[in-house]
Amino acid sequence: MDFLTGEFISGLLAIIMIDLVLAGDNAILIGLAARKLPKEQQKKVIIWGAVGAIVIRIIATLLVVWLLEVPGLHLIGGLLLVWIAYKLLIDEEEHDVKPADSMWAAIKTIIIADALMGLDNVLAVAGASHGNFTLVVIGLLVSIPVVMYGSTLILKLIERFPFIIIIGAGILGWTAAKMIVAEPFMHDYFANPFIKYGFEAIVVIGILFAGISRQKNIEKEKANRDKMQIERNG
Repeated sequence: MDFLTGEFISGLLAIIMIDLVLAGDNAILIGLAARKLPKEQQKKVIIWGAVGAIVIRIIATLLVVWLLEVPGLHLIGGLLLVWIAYKLLIDEEEHDVKPADSMWAAIKTIIIADALMGLDNVLAVAGASHGNFTLVVIGLLVSIPVVMYGSTLILKLIERFPFIIIIGAGILGWTAAKMIVAEPFMHDYFANPFIKYGFEAIVVIGILFAGISRQKNIEKEKANRDKMQIERNG
C-alpha cells in the first residue's frame, strides 16, 4: 500500500473516523478521573493521560496487526468487531471510574482504564489498516490532537447529531466484513466479487438494523418504566 493511493487514503480516513466515534469513552474517562483536581492540573492530566494512553494503544495496535497474520484471527477479529459495532449503537454503557486525588494518580487511572477499555479501538484500527504499520501510526497520530482537545466537542456533536454514531458503526461493520473476507482459508468463498461485496453490504446493513432496532426497544422500555413510576407516585 503506497502513500496517496486510494486504498491508503480510505484506510487513513477510516482510522480517523473510528477514533472519533470511539472517543466518547476517552472524554468520559478523562472527565471522571480528573474532576476533583484544580483546573491547571486538569489540563496536564488531559495531555499526559492522553499521551500515555495513545502510546500504549499504538503498541497494542501494532501487536494486533502482527497477530492478525496468524491463520483464523482475521475471522475471529472480524466477528468481535461486528459485536463492537452493534454495541456502539446501543446506549447501555456504564463508566465506573473513581475521581483521583492527585495529578499522577489521575494520569495512571486514565492510562490503565484506557488500556482495559481500548480493545474496540485497537481491533478496529488494526482491521482498517490492512496490515500496514505505517498507516496505523499515521492514523493514530493524526487523531491525537482531535481526540485530546476535541473530546468534549465530540460528545456534544454526537448528542446533537446521533447519525455520527450510525456512520461510525457502519464503518466498523464494513471494517469487520473486510477482515472476515480477508481471512485466507475463506478466500474461495469470496472469490466472486458479487458475493464478496454483497456479504460486506449485508454485514453493515444487518448491524445497523439490529442496533437501531434494539436501541428503539430500550428507549421504549425506559419510557414505559418512567410512565409506570409517575403513575405510582401520582
